[in-house]
Amino acid sequence: MKKLAIPLFFLCLLPASLLFAKGEFETLLLQLDREIAHKHFYEQRKEREIEDLKRLLHITPLQPLQEYDLNDKLGQKYKKYIIDSAIYYVEKNIKIAQAMNRLDLIVASSLHLSLLYSSAGIYVESKNILNGINRTKLPQALLPLYFETYSDFYGYYAQSNDQTINRQLNIAYRDSLLAVLDTTSWSYKIHNAVKLLHSGSPETVEPYLLALFNQVPESSPDYAMVSYLLGMVYGKQAKTDLQRKYFALAAITDIQNATKDQAALQSLAMNYYESGEVDRAYNYMKSAMDDIDFGKIRFRIVELASLYAIVNTAYLTKTMQQKKELQHYFILISVLLFFLIISGFYVYRQMRKVSKIKKELYETNLKLAELNKNTKHINSQLQKVNAQLSEANHIKEEYIAQFFDICSGYIDKLEEYRKTLYKRAANHQHEELFKMLKSTTLVDEERKKLYETFDTIFLNLYPSFVEDFNSLLIHEEKIILRPGERLNTELRIFALIRLGITDSIRIAGFLRYSLSTIYNYRTRARNNAVVSRDEFDEMVMNIGAIQEKR
Repeated sequence: MKKLAIPLFFLCLLPASLLFAKGEFETLLLQLDREIAHKHFYEQRKEREIEDLKRLLHITPLQPLQEYDLNDKLGQKYKKYIIDSAIYYVEKNIKIAQAMNRLDLIVASSLHLSLLYSSAGIYVESKNILNGINRTKLPQALLPLYFETYSDFYGYYAQSNDQTINRQLNIAYRDSLLAVLDTTSWSYKIHNAVKLLHSGSPETVEPYLLALFNQVPESSPDYAMVSYLLGMVYGKQAKTDLQRKYFALAAITDIQNATKDQAALQSLAMNYYESGEVDRAYNYMKSAMDDIDFGKIRFRIVELASLYAIVNTAYLTKTMQQKKELQHYFILISVLLFFLIISGFYVYRQMRKVSKIKKELYETNLKLAELNKNTKHINSQLQKVNAQLSEANHIKEEYIAQFFDICSGYIDKLEEYRKTLYKRAANHQHEELFKMLKSTTLVDEERKKLYETFDTIFLNLYPSFVEDFNSLLIHEEKIILRPGERLNTELRIFALIRLGITDSIRIAGFLRYSLSTIYNYRTRARNNAVVSRDEFDEMVMNIGAIQEKR
């Protein structure tokens, strides 16, 4: 796939639609999805390589220079994997270099540490290290590392502090780096490509990068970098298919190298988000966010956090919209069925009334004597109606409680639905799909919204519930809610009791707590009440009635 038989000149002239077949691109995306699902395999491979190096530190007593070399290799292994661990080994090397009184090694390790600090978002410490290095006394061999560290520092700092001066300094130090690098080295070629990308036209950079792409060793970090830069070029040219192709190639290579700084996958996610493909955008963005958090790459976290929030919100909105549509269909069917039953019942009652009226007209004269008895019967019926109206308030509360039981059950059904999909996927696709379907994020979000909805509806019915409930407790045990919190767990327990749900098992099922936890909450509240323990639950049940009388 990497080696193209068509000469570069003709390749640049071909339309973008002919460069990458649709089927080949879908295959590439499937490979990317598999690699994301299997990235733990590459992490384990990286861990084995690191463990092999760590064992060498303990095999035999090492000379300081040998230990320094092993620490340097470990730092390089950790650099794009877990940045805090890389910092640890570089700091050890500084101490070793100081003990050997090797100024060149002290400066080299300090520059490496400054570079790592920049990646970790520790800008003040990074700049302090750079300020402490005398440029005029640097050996020629350390100049590339010196200029690269300065360039990266201002580049990373510009991500968090978007000032023109920082970007200008980043460019200036990159130019200095290019001036001291060997022009035949890959480092020179990559940095030169970055310079051309930001200063030249995409049409000028494209042939240069394609030539590098055909030369760079496949699956190497440089291969990922060249692919990513090609994706940036095609993005500027609005060639979406090619942009996605090279971003995907870069992301696959990053995953295979256990590189946690997933800029390519992040860019691919935003590309899909902008085109409205929210599901794929969410999966890629979440994977990138997980990797960056794993690697503690803090400067990238700052950049990615807002983008992740945007994609995550869009994904949740789409999911909620689908759920609402299902709910609307269910409600529509239920309403139609309800009206059908009511209509049938109404027709039946009307027929009975007509029959009764005919009979009453025929027997009117015979029933005049029973008028007083019928009047008393009507009064009795009115009393029953009044009792039924009184009971309706209680039924209303029961219906509210049942509504939340249904919502809780619906969340469980969604979980069962997710498990069913999981089993079906196992019969047709690879192992990686299992983990993609194990996420409980949706259920947790629905449960959170269920509690928020419950809090809102309940407090609309009983707006002074919190104050009235606190009035039943001693002063030291009154419940104080956090800012933005409407009800907490203890208040929800007694809100359910106020609605008529007194069974601790039902309360535990709704709030997803153990039965012993619910029992402890109820017992503690009774023990801290200003009224007797036996009257406490009854007083809670009367909170609404007390408010209405007022």
